[in-house]
Amino acid sequence: MVDKVRWGILGPGKIAHKFAKGLAVVDQAELVAVGSRSLQRANEFANQYQIPRRYGNYQDLIHDKDIDIIYIATPHPFHYEQTLLCLDAGKAVLCEKPIAIKSQQLEQMIKRSREKQVFLMEAMWTRFLPTIAKVRQWLAEDRIGQVRMVKADFGFRIGWNPTSRLLDLDLAGGGLLDVGVYTISLAQMIYGSAPTRVKGLAHIGDSGVDEQAGITLGYKDGQLAILTCAVRTKIPHNADILGTEGSIHIPSFWKAQSATLRVGDKVVDHIDQPFRSNGYEYEALEAIRCLRAGKLESEIMSHDESLEILQIVDTLQAQWYR
Repeated sequence: MVDKVRWGILGPGKIAHKFAKGLAVVDQAELVAVGSRSLQRANEFANQYQIPRRYGNYQDLIHDKDIDIIYIATPHPFHYEQTLLCLDAGKAVLCEKPIAIKSQQLEQMIKRSREKQVFLMEAMWTRFLPTIAKVRQWLAEDRIGQVRMVKADFGFRIGWNPTSRLLDLDLAGGGLLDVGVYTISLAQMIYGSAPTRVKGLAHIGDSGVDEQAGITLGYKDGQLAILTCAVRTKIPHNADILGTEGSIHIPSFWKAQSATLRVGDKVVDHIDQPFRSNGYEYEALEAIRCLRAGKLESEIMSHDESLEILQIVDTLQAQWYR
């Protein structure tokens, strides 16, 4: 591999702008190409970030021999097909969350990654933030004893717009796939295993999608995760990890820049960790580390864990969309 890992972006939408800004502070990275279904959109994006190559289709981007890894930034219903095309072309993939909309899709994506011996990782950017890394360290050190409960909430209210992707069932809209996966991912990271029980109650609105939901996950030793998500209800974005000896509070956990550890009612540790850029740089750094080490997956966001999250999603959707 050349000195810098060469990146391409597939799909110059809103999230791609965030990723490009984060990638700009990563010394080991070079953003060399962008692909869009519209050459005009590709050019506009490329001009903004000084990207030398721009393509009016995805195929030319995927087959550019000077790209090491592609960040897939399209809406999640398209991740499955686009990831397979990249893997088949020998391109490593960092795919925006959720990496797929069904666990069966992800099973095929993982299988192809392993067959082709090409790196694949879900871009669950929260996992790689320095504050969340510190939280994992606190938990590994048993600073709050045994974790008994995780509480996490993530919701916002959009205006009524039946043409919005978030309210379109055919485009995998709804709170669960958009923001609920953040809360499930957090619980999975903390407990380190799949739940033994999955229960959820959702309001399916006139839009036909889950507009708000409450989720309970039960784990083998009686631990619980109590989660909420919404696209039509404003909910605080905080998380609390409750242990036998103390607790950890994470404000705005999905973009965490601080966390507080308490033993009993006493604050015993605190972290304030601003981003170098906007936070998207850390998932890029992890992907680069894995590529340089010749890995097919990241230990921080493994294939199996992404699969467990989607299996929970499958179970909840089966309860809600009968």
